[in-house]
Amino acid sequence: MTRVGEAARGEAAAGGEVAAGGEVAAGGEAAVTTYFADYAWLGGDAVTADVAIDVARGRIVAVRPGVERQGEHLRGVTIPGLANAHSHAFQRALRGRVQRGGGSFWTWREDMYALATTMTPDRCFELAKGAYAEMLRAGITTVGEFDYLHCSEALIAAAREVGIRLTLLDACYLAGGFGEPPNAAQQRFSDGDATQWAERVARITGAKVGAAIHSVRAVPRDQLDTVVEFAEGRPLHFHVSEQRAENEACLAAHGLTPVQLLAEHGALGPDSTAVHATHLAPTDDLGETTICMCPTTERDLADGIGDAGPRLALGSDSHAVIDLFEEARAVELNLRLKTERRGHFTAAQLLTGATNHGCLGWDDAGRIEPGARADLVTLDLTSPRLETAQPDTLLESIVFAATAADVTSTIVGC
Repeated sequence: MTRVGEAARGEAAAGGEVAAGGEVAAGGEAAVTTYFADYAWLGGDAVTADVAIDVARGRIVAVRPGVERQGEHLRGVTIPGLANAHSHAFQRALRGRVQRGGGSFWTWREDMYALATTMTPDRCFELAKGAYAEMLRAGITTVGEFDYLHCSEALIAAAREVGIRLTLLDACYLAGGFGEPPNAAQQRFSDGDATQWAERVARITGAKVGAAIHSVRAVPRDQLDTVVEFAEGRPLHFHVSEQRAENEACLAAHGLTPVQLLAEHGALGPDSTAVHATHLAPTDDLGETTICMCPTTERDLADGIGDAGPRLALGSDSHAVIDLFEEARAVELNLRLKTERRGHFTAAQLLTGATNHGCLGWDDAGRIEPGARADLVTLDLTSPRLETAQPDTLLESIVFAATAADVTSTIVGC
């Protein structure tokens, strides 16, 4: 287990174990560590008071609400660990550098490519380590790294050193556009064809490995089947319809929207995640596919405002900001600006999206219940943002007022 926050610093200062909860008792049985939460979100539309959470070997073995204080006190409100479903760790180096002046997504992309050409394994490691450490302190316990730089060893090592759970989404990236070869900056992303990509990805060890179609611009139509076949039984993610220009080019090349093209090749379904999906056509049907929205990046890049679906995940993407509470409320608040109407999502629905580990292949994380991985994130109810929160609307206060700065403790289970 991994632990960051006030309690972990106190344990370290006292000479105790920072990685609490994995001890072995006499006789070889796992010792049980009890955490006591003043309030905990156990699902549904409200929090529960006075909850004891028993943990052994990094998993929750019992949840006991309405009990007297016992064990280690988690002061404040405790929620499941957050899941950052879409990350490009190296782009954190662009923070502050691309916010000056004007432009569009396409001009931003040129700055990103210029950065990508400078990336070495050591630089990838340092940037990922910094991004993942910031995520952990922000309550994120699992990250989906959408990697087209192909720095898998560096990314896996960074996640291991920080102690965050990683799903490596290795991206197939073969073309510079419809019918176009990769440009000079994109050449390092390409394996030549999807078969060579799949052979390389199959050799990656040390993390949960998923697959990614960078976009329908970057993976030619005749290569999609190979990627989809390789991804069977794994998480499959893809950027889709982030820009109107992508839709127009896809229609011109194939007579199909990007979603229709992906559907034709079997890329949609319950194990798939569509990232952004900002400019879907009225006829586009994602079915059971999850939509991962990244509002802080989407507004930073002037992408537009998309409509989130019922299966929601969230990501900080380029890491202009790493704060999934901001991502969660932005989904609702952006739609209010777009539609001039309130109440598209409840706080519980948004927090469920922020804790969607399933889209990264971790179906046993993201809930405080017996059998789940013991990912516990505690927020300070005495912070300036939460000090007026009331128990009956505490969930709304978390989603619509809290920030990553309010996280005082992050525990990552097994």
